[in-house]
Amino acid sequence: MNTPERAFHKCIVFALLILTGTATITYSQTKADKIDKLISTYTEYGKFTGSVLVSENGKVILKKGYGLANMEWNISNQPDTKFRLGSITKQFTSMLILQLVEQGKLKLDVPISTYLPDYPKANGNAITIHHLLTHTSGIPNYTSFPGFFKDKSREPFSPAEFVKFFADSALQFKPGEKFAYSNSGYLLLGVIIEKITTKSYEQILQENILTPLKMVNTGYDHHATLLKNRATGYQRNGRSYENSPYLDMSIPYAAGSLYSTVEDLYLWDQALYTNKLLSKEKMDLLFTKHIPSGKRYYGYGWSIYEMSIGNTKDKIQTIGHGGGINGFNTLITRIPSDKSLIVLLNNTGGGPLQEMTTAISGIMYDKSYDLPKKSIAYTLLDVIRKEDITSGLTYYKKVKDDAGYHLDEAEMNLAGYELLKSGKAKEAAAVLKLNVEAFPKSSNVYDSYGEALLAIGEKTEALENYKKSVSLNPGNEGGLKILKENGINTDDLIKKIPV
Repeated sequence: MNTPERAFHKCIVFALLILTGTATITYSQTKADKIDKLISTYTEYGKFTGSVLVSENGKVILKKGYGLANMEWNISNQPDTKFRLGSITKQFTSMLILQLVEQGKLKLDVPISTYLPDYPKANGNAITIHHLLTHTSGIPNYTSFPGFFKDKSREPFSPAEFVKFFADSALQFKPGEKFAYSNSGYLLLGVIIEKITTKSYEQILQENILTPLKMVNTGYDHHATLLKNRATGYQRNGRSYENSPYLDMSIPYAAGSLYSTVEDLYLWDQALYTNKLLSKEKMDLLFTKHIPSGKRYYGYGWSIYEMSIGNTKDKIQTIGHGGGINGFNTLITRIPSDKSLIVLLNNTGGGPLQEMTTAISGIMYDKSYDLPKKSIAYTLLDVIRKEDITSGLTYYKKVKDDAGYHLDEAEMNLAGYELLKSGKAKEAAAVLKLNVEAFPKSSNVYDSYGEALLAIGEKTEALENYKKSVSLNPGNEGGLKILKENGINTDDLIKKIPV
């Protein structure tokens, strides 16, 4: 029977449920609003352009695009915008390798020459798949080879052809001895996957990971393919942007050629808490602290580390990986203790993604966090363009110690070069001189200032700056060349500091 007292009781319970539900929603929305405001500020200051997804306890609380996916057509980034991932690709490669191990088709501790009989035996007999997975093989990183981006990165190669580019190189150290990040190792893992499965890396990735997880917006990127919602990659040129240099996507291969969306990477994250793709025993190997790498540890395609929560001394265990490829930088950060996730995909390259992730964690765990700061370099550049160098120098003195502004060596350098390229050599020299004063231990600031001084005819002072640059970095071949062309003996400069 529905008595008045019972009806009243039901109303009270219903009201409490509504209030409780509202409180929960408001709490989540409050965090989402704070994160949204934080990222919007980074975007306003020119530090981030991309898409973001944040989940708390496995539930998405924010997914949103910021800035433009295509600047020429004024197309905004969205949660389903596709970005090149760079080295986030490595975690997918390591998953494919462990699936083959679980199937009994590979062993982690046998020489890679077992699977690649044509690989030079001197190195192939000493290196194992474990070494490749953990960046402990000693194989030099091909993207660090002199002239790589100028001479090789624009050409198409088959994986087998590209292996020859580094296969005969001397190892940097005895395999297993230490950690040294190497894209070469992960390229070899892709070749091994193809050798064992007799399928392309792209095909086996689709069959074993993407299709089972319904990651329909993820794949191997090809320049020629018409890909809906693909973000264009840009790089900063001082205060403005330009299209990033072309890179043939056969080059990054199993080390960095995938594209994805923040939404698909959430599906990936959630699957890693299950055994849908791999048994628990093998899954644990992905996240084992196999080798120290600085203040972190490297697993198989993942970095394991304690991250500061906001700007506090509190730490939280995280598993993540970043990626950088022409025009893009990316970061995925997983927090296993409560199944939370932060994904940042940026299409203007060089964004402070770790700094942003740390600030987001502060919001998620109700801790204090730092807001982004304005760039002194780029606001200085604006003042010089709108007024003059005198006003710019006055402005610099006013804000250089202001807590709301940030002075960055690379940004100051870019601002100086933007002035130099636009014919404002005197203004460029003044800005680059400020950079020398702010960062006197950097070789690069003296080299750049020297170039600006040559442009305004101050040859004697320019050569003194080139000397200082070379004394700090004897490997500065450009500086050495200019000094030698001007009849200056550089032997003593090089001897001062060992290479």
